[in-house]
Amino acid sequence: MSINAMMLKEIKDAAIQIQEGELVGFPTETVYGLGADATSDGAVTKIFTTKGRPRFNPLIIHVTSIEEARQYGVFSKVALDIAHHFWPGPLTLILPRTTECPISWLATAGLSTIALRVPDHPIANELIKRANRPIAAPSANRSGKISPTRAEDVINEFRNKVETVLDGGNCQVGLESTVLDISGSKTVLLRPGYITQCDIENKIGPINKTIDNAKIIAPGMLESHYAPDCKVRLNVISSENGELFLGFGENSKNTTLNLSVTGNLNEAASNLFQMLRELDGRGASAIAIAPIPEHGLGIAINDRLKRAAAPR
Repeated sequence: MSINAMMLKEIKDAAIQIQEGELVGFPTETVYGLGADATSDGAVTKIFTTKGRPRFNPLIIHVTSIEEARQYGVFSKVALDIAHHFWPGPLTLILPRTTECPISWLATAGLSTIALRVPDHPIANELIKRANRPIAAPSANRSGKISPTRAEDVINEFRNKVETVLDGGNCQVGLESTVLDISGSKTVLLRPGYITQCDIENKIGPINKTIDNAKIIAPGMLESHYAPDCKVRLNVISSENGELFLGFGENSKNTTLNLSVTGNLNEAASNLFQMLRELDGRGASAIAIAPIPEHGLGIAINDRLKRAAAPR
């Protein structure tokens, strides 16, 4: 998308708010983020307070380039190869903090590592550039709840708590970024996403998957996450009394909504959070969800669904 004069004015005003320590909702290719100056303890604290997010859960720091990212994280040769191949894009890298890193320790949850990403969205990149500082930005929703893929989702979520939400339309990807830990001797996939394990391994060779109950060193590792207010039941063929049914593929019968009638995983990922929000708003006792293939992007979709259905 291109940025017209009216949007550019809104971005400039939002950048000033970032510089003044305020929160701004903004679009990325993945989901909408709740952004603040990553170098300010006070601004970062507002993110945690507004979301109700636990302080031990670190934030992703959004920057405009690899060159900027190298001011904050230590890049090995492998890390640079990955960054050059996948950035800008929906991939977050966990790296050791540089010695002189100015990022708030609150944003990295006191860890010696930092989560960095270069988003692939013109509004996000223009906002970071105009603010002239890195932006800490988790998804713009209450902690643990469904991630937002439209500006109105953010507005409805926070009402008067966030003054500015930049409207970039629907997010193209619809799932949070893949998170890859390359801070140690092994490369570990911590959160699956649009960039799949296969995509990464085709570039650098075999990588490891995170183990269950691993220490929280990156966003998206909490057992319960991305959850609607009602219960979620997975891998079912049809709904029970009081449930609404979220189908997938042409064989899903009597669906309330269908993630993708044609069985397209890209379409399903893009629709997932918005359809969960819509069904949750209808007051059902539960949402029943059809099976999603466990391959490619389906792995990331199932990751979000398992966390949405986990005990809270």
